[in-house]
Amino acid sequence: MEYLEDFLNYMTIQKHYSTHTVKGYQKDILDFHAFITSEELAADLLDATRERLARHFISHLDEKDLSKKTISRKISALRTFYDYLMKNNLIDVNIFSSIQAPKIPKKLPSILNDDEMQMIFESIDKSTPLGYRNYLLLDLLFSAGLRASELVDITIKDINLSQEQILIHGKGSKDRYIPLHQHLIKDMRHYLTYIRPVLLAKGNDTHTLYVFINYKGGHLTVRGLQLILKSIIKKSGETFKIHPHMIRHAFATTLLNHGADLRVVQELLGHEHLKSTQIYTHVSSETIKEKYKDMHPRMIKK
Repeated sequence: MEYLEDFLNYMTIQKHYSTHTVKGYQKDILDFHAFITSEELAADLLDATRERLARHFISHLDEKDLSKKTISRKISALRTFYDYLMKNNLIDVNIFSSIQAPKIPKKLPSILNDDEMQMIFESIDKSTPLGYRNYLLLDLLFSAGLRASELVDITIKDINLSQEQILIHGKGSKDRYIPLHQHLIKDMRHYLTYIRPVLLAKGNDTHTLYVFINYKGGHLTVRGLQLILKSIIKKSGETFKIHPHMIRHAFATTLLNHGADLRVVQELLGHEHLKSTQIYTHVSSETIKEKYKDMHPRMIKK
């Protein structure tokens, strides 16, 4: 299906979507293709011109007990795909344009508080090259609120220690600068000078510009970062699960709990819309009570 390849290339080149996201689109589209052809409802994706085919597919997904979030994602992917086909005059109607996605209840991410984060930091042995790298990875996630993909894609030229900041290439090619605190600057300088060369020596490409290197001397991937976090938790003796987005949430929650403005957090997280940042306004009731008592004039003791 050449038109599918063209669509995936469009998403990669024109829309600047990540490889992971594009593969997700591909899977969702192929799932629909497999359904309509196996059920003999249409010859191919271009032949799917009746809205009831889309509704049959949604019913099929419901019967498979897929989550509302998964079904919603598939509808969105197929709607985008058929919009692309229409704009390129390959079809006359988008059968998913009027299909309503199921309402997804808002669910707050799991929370790591300041004490838990400190415990995790203290469990890391910085005396080894990999341990030092892991400590720095964790500190960047917690101190800068980076997405996993943003972290592993940092290159040498993105770092400006003299200006105490780092250039982050966010979603949709949206760049932003993140400030670095003094401990992070010191650790980053030590890593670049002494630790990174040791890790690079284990591989074949010693000229790579990527900052973070895996144990084989190659570019650290998102999957590799996830495994590192899992290993850190296991060695710390804790039993809860952790992933990069939990630490991003901890970063935002910590800033808000300590009085940061929501729009400042929005800029640091790289959110285009404030609505995306508002999910992080889940501060503890105790924090709210304390701030209320400290700030409301009727509560201030005289």
